[in-house]
Amino acid sequence: MSFPTERLRRPRAKAFSRRMVRETRLSVDQLIYPMFVCEGTNQVQPIETMPGICRYSLDVLLVEAKKIFDLGIPAIALFPVVSGSLRSADAAEAYNPNGLLQNTIRALKKEVPELGLMADVALDPFTSHGQDGLTDDVGYVMNDETIEVLVKQALSHAEAGVDIVAPSDMMDGRIGVIRKALDEAGFIHTQIMAYSAKYASTFYGPFRDAVSSKNLLGKGTKETYQMDPANAEEALREVALDLEEGADMVMVKPALPYLDIVHQVKTRFQRPLAAFQVSGEYTMLRYAMDQGALSWPQAALESLTCIKRAGADVIITYFAKDIAPFIKG
Repeated sequence: MSFPTERLRRPRAKAFSRRMVRETRLSVDQLIYPMFVCEGTNQVQPIETMPGICRYSLDVLLVEAKKIFDLGIPAIALFPVVSGSLRSADAAEAYNPNGLLQNTIRALKKEVPELGLMADVALDPFTSHGQDGLTDDVGYVMNDETIEVLVKQALSHAEAGVDIVAPSDMMDGRIGVIRKALDEAGFIHTQIMAYSAKYASTFYGPFRDAVSSKNLLGKGTKETYQMDPANAEEALREVALDLEEGADMVMVKPALPYLDIVHQVKTRFQRPLAAFQVSGEYTMLRYAMDQGALSWPQAALESLTCIKRAGADVIITYFAKDIAPFIKG
């Protein structure tokens, strides 16, 4: 009988050695928790298609945000849910200095000043048609006209005190224009996390339920500005352009179905990279765990570790709050 000279199983035999040779380490420091803020007071609205995730009115969200900070999670990503009466074709509510999101940012910075705040720069929560930008007479999302509104929105977030503006609209050239506007207004320390490779994915479905935009979109599509899931080289071009225009961090969205893109972006550019484990990914895993088909917290931890292993420095995930106690370091 011939025996192997090298036995790769040897370090796997005991827990201490498995820990010592582990190549990828997940930390709470790498997580961002998405949170939905709605109007009113004392509001906790469960999202049917996202088990365990709720919309919170500002008073409740402040309490929840303190819990997030105490868990060691460094930042949250804020998403507003506004009433239909505030939605319009020109999305003017997006840059209202006293809007829901702007007031939320100010309140959070007062109550939990050390918690990092990230806010999306996109118009879909504020448009009457559910698109991420302004549309022309035939419903096509206009690029340059949209950017003019995005700049106003980003400035309103910066003025309220946000730490990171995150353009998720996928308009061409918006990072450079927003960076220039922020700098000229004196917000030189406001970071930009660019949704650089944001794919036109079906995995966003539960999120659109959460912000009440799915029915507004109707038969409309976002494929004229979000990326084709079949494309990889295009993602690298998008990332390169955003970095050239001044992005501090770039993002791949979704995460798990696009781990190859995460890896290619990190390998090519070696710059701070985020991956967004989106609502559909969360719901898919959460449903399976709730039914006992997958184990909690092992399935969540494995999915996040795989995203980290692929090259992500930051992971935006709806699991962050519940998984944090299971992550050491």
